[in-house]
Amino acid sequence: MLIVYKVWKVLYEGLWLFLANQNQSNKVDQNNNEKLRRTHRTSILFNQREQEAINLYCEKYKIRNKSKFMREVIMTEILKKFDEDYPTLFEFEKPNLFVSR
Repeated sequence: MLIVYKVWKVLYEGLWLFLANQNQSNKVDQNNNEKLRRTHRTSILFNQREQEAINLYCEKYKIRNKSKFMREVIMTEILKKFDEDYPTLFEFEKPNLFVSR
């Protein structure tokens, strides 16, 4: 009887801790969801040839969500540019073999 009680107590405490952690993670998830919610709208206009190229690309590579695709492409380019233009303590020119000083 004592063993059954100890096993039940361990299971109950484990369940209690699991539910407490689950409740805290739900609060964290809600905060993250609110921070990541997209609320700013931007529109892009394409000419006929650009639109046909996008449609052809999406068909070829089976892209169903064009807005997600465009958002990823734009953000990838922006982050790549930020990576290239990071601030440095000293600005050095890139070495050029064809220019002599």
